[in-house]
Amino acid sequence: GVPLQDVWDTIGPLSSMAKERLGYPTQKPLALLERIIQLSSQPGDIILDPFCGCGTAVHAAQKLERSWIGIDITSVAISLITYRLNAAFPNIEFATIGEPKDMQGARQLASDDKHQFEWWALSLLKAKPSGEGSSPGKGKKGADGGKDGIIFFPDGGGKLSKIIVSVKGGKNISVEMVRSLGDVVEEQKAAMGILLTLEAPTKPMLAWADQKGLFHSDAWGDFPRIQIITVADILDGKKIAMPPTVVADTFATPHREQRPPAAEQASLL
Repeated sequence: GVPLQDVWDTIGPLSSMAKERLGYPTQKPLALLERIIQLSSQPGDIILDPFCGCGTAVHAAQKLERSWIGIDITSVAISLITYRLNAAFPNIEFATIGEPKDMQGARQLASDDKHQFEWWALSLLKAKPSGEGSSPGKGKKGADGGKDGIIFFPDGGGKLSKIIVSVKGGKNISVEMVRSLGDVVEEQKAAMGILLTLEAPTKPMLAWADQKGLFHSDAWGDFPRIQIITVADILDGKKIAMPPTVVADTFATPHREQRPPAAEQASLL
């Protein structure tokens, strides 16, 4: 046969309808990274991807029985990779290094970089960042129009509904923030709104949220239309009252690899 040339035109780009597309803007085909890794390494070697995005390289490395290290600057990317790997390799074990694990770490991140704190907080809910300039991988975030993140969920009959997420990492929080979120939910015709705060909400904030009543879904039932939850609540394992499939539908579900690989040593930074 013809030796492999330096122009590869047998692997096409990912279309918007590709089964492996996860919704990440710079995603590469898995077949491309598999070819690169197979040509340049042997099983058991360590693959380093210092800008791993949605994790295609580490997915390919895991599938081909290589050890790997993946690094990315944004928490939303790390969250997506974690979700992707657990879905594709159900018994995989890996360490995630550098993300806040407690309230001390969360407050430190909020003090150091409010944008990274926002992306990390959104990743706790598996919410996609929204707003101009908020694509994963960019260091700055533009105006968000009152919504920091968005979660989509199927609401029966082929209908796709959304939840607006607003993140507040400052110490001074007020009922006006809840009112503002309520206005955005109305303007966006969203099903629900979630206010995720670093500090505990005040009683007037909770009372105003209660006044907004319930969102009714024929498919899933009733849920509070406006909810306030703290980072501490999420870290303690508290769940938001929302449709059960909402997390899986925010990013597309990766396919499960048929044969679990032998190599299980990996890390994600």
